[in-house]
Amino acid sequence: MTAKVPKGVAKGALRKVHGGSRRQEYSASTRRALVDVATDLFTERGYAGTSLDEIVAGARVTKGALYHHFSGKQALFESVFEKVEERAARDINRAVRGNRDPWEKALGGLRAFLEVLQEPDYRRIVIADGPAVLGYERYREQEERTTFGIVQEIVSSVLATYELEPSMVETFSRVFFGAMSAAGAAVSSAEDTRKAGAEVEAAIAYILAGLRAMAESGAPLPGPADLVDDDTSQAPADEDEPGHDPDAP
Repeated sequence: MTAKVPKGVAKGALRKVHGGSRRQEYSASTRRALVDVATDLFTERGYAGTSLDEIVAGARVTKGALYHHFSGKQALFESVFEKVEERAARDINRAVRGNRDPWEKALGGLRAFLEVLQEPDYRRIVIADGPAVLGYERYREQEERTTFGIVQEIVSSVLATYELEPSMVETFSRVFFGAMSAAGAAVSSAEDTRKAGAEVEAAIAYILAGLRAMAESGAPLPGPADLVDDDTSQAPADEDEPGHDPDAP
């Protein structure tokens, strides 16, 4: 049985659409192959130790096909970096969403992040090569785009009891995000990544336990105004003030 062509649609137009769809699928599969092969090679040999010739050979495409999708090796690395980061963010987000209790949510997110740090592609591509290849600004931009929102959600949950100003929640988020980034670098470069990860988990668990104890006891967190010295209270006595003896010991 022959399918009827809808009125107003020429058969030639259908062939063009189908042909265009096949080209798009082929183009997408070529791009995926390049990114997948590059991910394996960048993980195994690092950015500096991987050549474009090896990548196109592994993907079984021409160098012209590579340049059709990417301007060069760095642009391909950025796509690989995004792929690895986005997968890590999904794993961490899944762990966070799996807990309703804010404190368990925080620990679940931490453990998921530490598990991500055990993955060779994340350690090599994101932690080791990412900052040098992308540059500091671009690296931080990519990192914040994928994981900072998760950290912000966790911090907002655990600090909800204190009813802090949004600016303070943002500050807490930045502090914890920086701590996690530094911890990630330390764990990924350790000889025993499992032991290093366990130590990071213990250290952050202590901090969270302290915040939780304060929250449950009703103890307030000090605000910025509580930590600013009052300069007037520490001002030296005026030498011309009555009763002041400049020669007094």
